[in-house]
Amino acid sequence: MFGEAAREHRRRSALTQEDLAAKTGLSVRHIRDLEAGRIARPRPATMLLLADAFGLYGAERDRFLTGAPAPVPSSGVPAQLPADGYGFVGRADSLARLDEILARSADQPTAMVLATVSGTAGVGKTTLAVHWAHRVARHFPDGQLYVNLRGFDPTGTPVSPSTALAGFVNALTGPGDRMPTTMDEQIARYRSLLNGRRVLVLLDNAGDAGQVRPLLPGAPGCVVLVTSRDQLPGLVSVDGAHPITLNLLTPDESRELLTRRLGADRVTAEPAAVDAIVGASAGLPLALSVVAARAAIHSGFALTELAADLRPAADHLDSARLDAFDGGEPVTDLRLVMSWSYRTLDEPTARLFRLLSVHPGPDFSVAAAASLAGIAPSQARRRLTELTRAHLLTEHRPGRYTCHDLLRAYAAELASELDTAADQHAARSRVFDHYLAAAYAADKLLYPQRDRLPIDPPGPGVATVTLADRDHAIGWFGDEHPVLLSVLQGTADHGFDQHTCHLAWAVTTYLLRRGYWQDWTSSLQAALAATVRLGDHRAEAYAHNVLAFADISLSRYADAQRHLEQAFDRYRLLGDLAGQARVELNLGWICDQNNQPEGALGHAQEALRLHRAAGHVTGQAFALNAIGWSHAQLGDHQAALASCEQALALFVSADNLLGQAITWGSTGHAHLELGATTEAVRSYEHAVRLRREIGDRQLEAEALGLLGDAHAAAGDPASAQAAWRQALDILVSLGADTGKIQAKLAAAN
Repeated sequence: MFGEAAREHRRRSALTQEDLAAKTGLSVRHIRDLEAGRIARPRPATMLLLADAFGLYGAERDRFLTGAPAPVPSSGVPAQLPADGYGFVGRADSLARLDEILARSADQPTAMVLATVSGTAGVGKTTLAVHWAHRVARHFPDGQLYVNLRGFDPTGTPVSPSTALAGFVNALTGPGDRMPTTMDEQIARYRSLLNGRRVLVLLDNAGDAGQVRPLLPGAPGCVVLVTSRDQLPGLVSVDGAHPITLNLLTPDESRELLTRRLGADRVTAEPAAVDAIVGASAGLPLALSVVAARAAIHSGFALTELAADLRPAADHLDSARLDAFDGGEPVTDLRLVMSWSYRTLDEPTARLFRLLSVHPGPDFSVAAAASLAGIAPSQARRRLTELTRAHLLTEHRPGRYTCHDLLRAYAAELASELDTAADQHAARSRVFDHYLAAAYAADKLLYPQRDRLPIDPPGPGVATVTLADRDHAIGWFGDEHPVLLSVLQGTADHGFDQHTCHLAWAVTTYLLRRGYWQDWTSSLQAALAATVRLGDHRAEAYAHNVLAFADISLSRYADAQRHLEQAFDRYRLLGDLAGQARVELNLGWICDQNNQPEGALGHAQEALRLHRAAGHVTGQAFALNAIGWSHAQLGDHQAALASCEQALALFVSADNLLGQAITWGSTGHAHLELGATTEAVRSYEHAVRLRREIGDRQLEAEALGLLGDAHAAAGDPASAQAAWRQALDILVSLGADTGKIQAKLAAAN
């Protein structure tokens, strides 16, 4: 009923009946009667007034005006905004400009709204964007998406558009879906999910327009806010972005910030000192916040004393620190201010602060900090609390910490002066051991049947992570995903090549299942380079083989062939029969993808021979399934069934669900070709169940499509259409090609 829809939209917009009456010019009584159902058929003019008041656009507006019920979302509404910080001051002009841009979006309801906030480092771009986003969140009932693109992070790895897209799609669809493999497919999937929705997208710390454009929705009603140190003129000239340049705080705003942090009594008691602090900090919010933190911690200190320490003539600090950060910021003054907060720390806490500069970023857990310093997590937690109180760190999520890049640079300067190179190397070794051990444990929970690569146990002083189950492992990988990418870069940069190889192996299962294809291939390439430096031919062969698997998945067969040739040569020199067999299976996969079943069969038979000689049971099972599939492609379906039955027995003995799921699909195909429809249906039902159990949605859709074919061949069109519709729903959710399934459904009607 229309009244119910109006009431729901009013509540989603956080409006009272009185607020809505004021916005529309309708009486409160009229709105009350409408929502209660006493006005069953409101006038079109009334409906239009309400739609405008609720800010409805596109398909959602059409549904409201026609009285259709709003669709039930397939997953939860994302709410990814970071917390709005306490003590926000000023920025009235910038906030008003953003409000105006949002209000004017109604002038062109078919367009996506884009705004940029640019300015120098430390000026508060993210603070402004997050504060405004929270203020207007009620206008975006379908959620808010957020990503820190780390475009100017001097110690981290910029987030690729592919990684950001995968994170957004996962947030919009839920954990069960599988990402498309190509960038174009990922963009199409993302934009399809946002169609008809009103979502705020905050892209923080962008490096350039190329990092932003793939993340722009095509949907009207969505608003995108980008922060960057760069002005991003391309987005303004080509994409119609509304530019906002964020300047330093005014003197009055700076005084207000100090007043909110320290209290009016203390600020008004020493006006000259406050003026000196404001002048020395030059309106940079980060500098003011650090000064305020020291003054708050040492409430007995006179502000006059703090102001005196801000004089540029101070000679107790090295003037060469932070010289690279000269983009109009008061770099020297900021260094002095940070030194005072640092000097309040006891030595163990100060040492932890210095060593945090060794961490590759962008954020870290208590266990990672404990590993850096070689101390117990309980000790690390206490010291992190002290650093947070001193505003040298931010606990941006419960148990996860980060710091501004200027603070990190300051910590690095201190570490280079006060800690030996050996101390810093030992800290890196401990933290790399921490991430490697935890990633191995998490991967084992995700894919217990996977062949394990041996690693050395973590060294002394490394804090471990306890993961209870598969869901906990997925959560850990989700938290640490950007960190692990930076760790991989750090291990390569600092000569920890063994860590690079093993960590790239450990993140493979997670990156594949979550659709982070670009991150996966990048990690494998880093691992390959490390194996060459190590002269480790076994690890090099493994890296070549897995890179070939990635290339085949992306239909890059020539690249895959080159990697496989390198892998096979090294495995042959090592006498590694199982490794040679894995290469043969990949070579067979290339043949199968290129409609060469004879070649595929030959490679599969050779893989079986090699796996048997190596005594590798699971490898034999995969080879037997490949043989069965190749026999089916050649028309020998009885031979296919015999081979697949052997494969199934081995997979069951190894408790390998993935292998069973794939082999039941091969068995169903052979039965269907033989006209044994009952057996084909039963086989495909097994395939669907197992693929659903392991959470591979793409494989599940494939099996459902084939199950529908088997039902149709068995003379059961109703069951066939039901299976095809399930497959279609999954493919639509994945943004995959639906042409074949749609054709089957159309032909059945």
